[in-house]
Amino acid sequence: MIQQITLNKLVAQPITKDNFKPFGQLILPTYHQKIFDDNDAQLDLNNGIPRFYIMRLEKRGRKFNRITKHNKCTQCLGSLNGKNWLMAVAPPSLNSQPKLTEITAFSIPGNCFIKLEIGTWHAGPYFEDDYIDFYNLELSNTNVIDHICYDFLANENIEFEIV
Repeated sequence: MIQQITLNKLVAQPITKDNFKPFGQLILPTYHQKIFDDNDAQLDLNNGIPRFYIMRLEKRGRKFNRITKHNKCTQCLGSLNGKNWLMAVAPPSLNSQPKLTEITAFSIPGNCFIKLEIGTWHAGPYFEDDYIDFYNLELSNTNVIDHICYDFLANENIEFEIV
């Protein structure tokens, strides 16, 4: 017997420093000679060799069923060329899955980047363009030894769509 898939629609809210704070930091443009402070990315890359690279992602749409977290480092993501994008997140936790009620979607403009706290659940980036290049700062082996995933479709017959 085939089970019905439940589609949860997440309304993407415009990202602000305050509404993103439970998940990490929103980093906005600043003047070149500004002194380091709490508005700069507070990074934790102590558990390995940092990796900063440009990640090309092809059309991702707005639907997802898997969510990921990294327990050994912070992660920074930002789009190149001023492209806007979407991300779904849930607060950091030691649990093997996030709480459904805590998953939040954000619309992120192309003139900033996000820093995810250690353990923040995340799905994305999502977008409608043919492709977007993103810069990504994590550890060199994050996706090998620190890539904890939960599959809502396989475990609960749930899929999400960011609207």
